[in-house]
Amino acid sequence: MSRGPDAATLLERRLRIVAEAAGVAVTVGEADWTPWASATFVGARHRLTVSGSGIAFDAWVAGLAEAELPLRGHLVADIAVVTRTEDAVVVEVLTVEER
Repeated sequence: MSRGPDAATLLERRLRIVAEAAGVAVTVGEADWTPWASATFVGARHRLTVSGSGIAFDAWVAGLAEAELPLRGHLVADIAVVTRTEDAVVVEVLTVEER
């Protein structure tokens, strides 16, 4: 019995869906994650490189920290753009498992 896609896969898919809804074509390149836990929560820290171009990409990136990214079985607790070049951003995202 399969549990379905993990948080990293769901996150990549959701980023593409949200970008497409904003009229932006993005490519998720390098992606990595590490387990994360606090006294009360379990989740993961994700680091993704997202590429795109144009004014629409710029606007999408500007709103990314406030974006709603619903993921089945997980909550997106934090989103931060940590590095920006002309045609790519490195994004760090904290996901927490719903219990």
